[in-house]
Amino acid sequence: MAADLGELLVPYMPTIRVPRTGDRVYKSECVFSFDSPESEGGLYVCMNTFLGFGREHVERHYRKTGQSVYMHLKRHVKEKATGAAAGAVPRRRNGKVFLDLELNRDFNGEDYEYEDEAKLVIFPDHFEIPLPNIEELPALVTIACDAVLNAPSAYKKQELESWEEEIQVSRHARSLRQLDNGVRIRPSGWKCQKCEMRENLWLNLTDGAVLCGKWFFDGSGGNGHALDHFKETKYPLAVKMETITPDGADVYSFEEEEAVLDPHISEHLSHFGIDMLQMQKKVGCQHRERCYLGTVIQVLFSIPDFQRMYVGNLQRIFDYSPLDPSQDFATQMAKLGHGLLSGLYSKPPMKSELIEQVMKEGHKHQQKGVSPRMLKALVSRGHPEFSSNRQQDAHEFLQHMVNLVERNSAGSENPSDVFRFLVEERVQCCQTRRVRYTQRVDYCIQLPAPIEAATNREELVAYETKRREAEENMQAPPDPVTARIPFTACLQAFTEPENVPDFWSSALQAKSAGVKTSRFSSFPEYLVLQIKKFTFGVDWVPKKLDLAIDVPDFLDLSRLRATGLQTSEEELPDLLPPIVLPEDTRGNSIKTPEIDEAAVMQLAEMGFPLEACRKAVYYTGNMGPEMAFNWIIAHMEEPDFAEPLTLPSEALMDPGPSTSESPMGGTPPGNSPPEESISILTSMGFPRAHSIQALKATNNNLERALDWIFIHPEQQEEESDALSDEADTQPNDNAFSNGNNTHSDSTLSPDRGASGPRVKDGPGRYELFAFISHMGASTMSGHYVCHIKKEGRWVIYNDHKVCLSERPPKDLGYIYFYHRLSSS
Repeated sequence: MAADLGELLVPYMPTIRVPRTGDRVYKSECVFSFDSPESEGGLYVCMNTFLGFGREHVERHYRKTGQSVYMHLKRHVKEKATGAAAGAVPRRRNGKVFLDLELNRDFNGEDYEYEDEAKLVIFPDHFEIPLPNIEELPALVTIACDAVLNAPSAYKKQELESWEEEIQVSRHARSLRQLDNGVRIRPSGWKCQKCEMRENLWLNLTDGAVLCGKWFFDGSGGNGHALDHFKETKYPLAVKMETITPDGADVYSFEEEEAVLDPHISEHLSHFGIDMLQMQKKVGCQHRERCYLGTVIQVLFSIPDFQRMYVGNLQRIFDYSPLDPSQDFATQMAKLGHGLLSGLYSKPPMKSELIEQVMKEGHKHQQKGVSPRMLKALVSRGHPEFSSNRQQDAHEFLQHMVNLVERNSAGSENPSDVFRFLVEERVQCCQTRRVRYTQRVDYCIQLPAPIEAATNREELVAYETKRREAEENMQAPPDPVTARIPFTACLQAFTEPENVPDFWSSALQAKSAGVKTSRFSSFPEYLVLQIKKFTFGVDWVPKKLDLAIDVPDFLDLSRLRATGLQTSEEELPDLLPPIVLPEDTRGNSIKTPEIDEAAVMQLAEMGFPLEACRKAVYYTGNMGPEMAFNWIIAHMEEPDFAEPLTLPSEALMDPGPSTSESPMGGTPPGNSPPEESISILTSMGFPRAHSIQALKATNNNLERALDWIFIHPEQQEEESDALSDEADTQPNDNAFSNGNNTHSDSTLSPDRGASGPRVKDGPGRYELFAFISHMGASTMSGHYVCHIKKEGRWVIYNDHKVCLSERPPKDLGYIYFYHRLSSS
């Protein structure tokens, strides 16, 4: 018999693999459905790809790949015999077969016993070989089967990614000195202490200074103040502000000149009042860590467009899925949508009066519902928050899902179109009263919750007084009081003008006070409203405001329709604010930047002419030998490559107002920009014609020209070469935005068509059909449930439990979903 099995498997030996480190073995769930070893047909695991397939889908994989050998896993669940000792260990046959097998169930495991069964199945004849069968199988097959049976779960997160292994612990981490200077870092509103930069900010872990990073050639970054601070103080470690999460943060060592690990980052951050990293020790929600995902998915698949896209096209999506369906977004969405809507894995809503009857039916094996583990693993891959097992913000995950749907719907139907709408933003300079209108794409309206508008304000004041007294006297706090805020007050707060921080008025060409108001340029088919219930405490921990808002079932927003520029209004000039570069001293005269002679010599040692090296370092703004080397490679064939560097006049870098009479202060007709400035921009990778256009539009100011390029991206890259020669000698009338069109093309989404982004505009009248509620004190803990209105009745979805909701708590919701009413 052994010889017979060996001969039988010989043709398939090249296709049988032993799982290697990094291979994921899907032995607990089908990649196309929620079938598992506990399902009636069991689960088939491919012995080559280690993907799992239910009985309905394994034939598809065989036809597509020709892979013939599968391991069939089957778990038989039986109710314990009457009189079995309570708490007895379940009886198992082949107890090691399903080592580390993760299955979801909502029944008590102590009331059941399991019998596990495994066998090899050879397609297409379905020849079966029971396991274990060590004596009769070839050694390679035995090793492969044992490795598959004992492989860890496919959903376990890898301890360390390969790129993380290369980062070393800083030698300063253990002995880092931190000053007791009383510095406490706020959870928001940061900016560089030496300039106005609000991006690429770094927190020095010794003295708490918040400073900007270095400037990059693409216009991002900062003015290098964090590095300057290190040179002055020798404080070595800094953490990038926007990377701080409960999992850690990005740390850089100026002294070691590389990214490093800081094992004590939690303590170092808490020194400045940042206790977010301690949250893992304070909160726990491990058994419900996916409820934020479940509630969002339930609502999405209650919308016909999502049902039609993924469930309606199920067979087509499955038939054209890639070889690894677990990594395909459309496949996993179709799988989950079918699991939710088919009724195969979930019970219909139960009437309240039948719950007791159902409970009396006793210890029957209940359907376990669906667990979106495979989709979660896919959509959270690489995301610092969603890839963790902590509770997350449902609103942030909704935005993440909409982005993924957008990204994976290119060239096909896009169900997220139903959420998309345009917002008109009107910004007014308070001093000149002139305005600017812009449009932006959005998918959700965030409504503020003004506590001052609460109808029970006196009760809230009394509670706060009692709370402070109890805190001072070290007594138990009083029972909390919920602030009751009218929905009309939230809507009013949304429509009121808000101050624009650091507003730069193009009419004054200086900073001034500005206000912004927002209106709907279009109304979406499905409107999403988020109530701003969460705020950050001084310890960086998100805290929830105890609010109750009388959200209406029917909503009319027609009065918030945008009106555009009015005849009585005057627009702000289309001028750009000056940007700050590291070399910009903002004095009355601009000094010629020094040349990094060390970088020059490093390039010269490679064999390049000395003068060419000096030009390369100069034209790349002293950004290091690597950037200068790229400039050299791009300009080696030029006739003046090795000629001495001729520095431009100070007028080139003069940021003052132009005396030109050309529109917007541009270069007068007939005057070409200096070749040095063109070379700097082209060395950064920008087309020559576009660089000339930018310089002419900004009076040859290099800093403003760089900003102009990013705000006015090229519309037709294929025409750049053809326009280059003409642009050298002739002014480009299209270098300036038309006054009647300054808020259209430049502010729309990148995927817009010729007429702008796709929106399903219509009347602004809506009806509430779903809402997501949060129970708990923070987005990082607690539990999410959702209510969906089906056939006129409200149904609550709480993890795997679904039932009718007689009195849905609509006033306590966090995210509300409305669908548009027909015009009739």
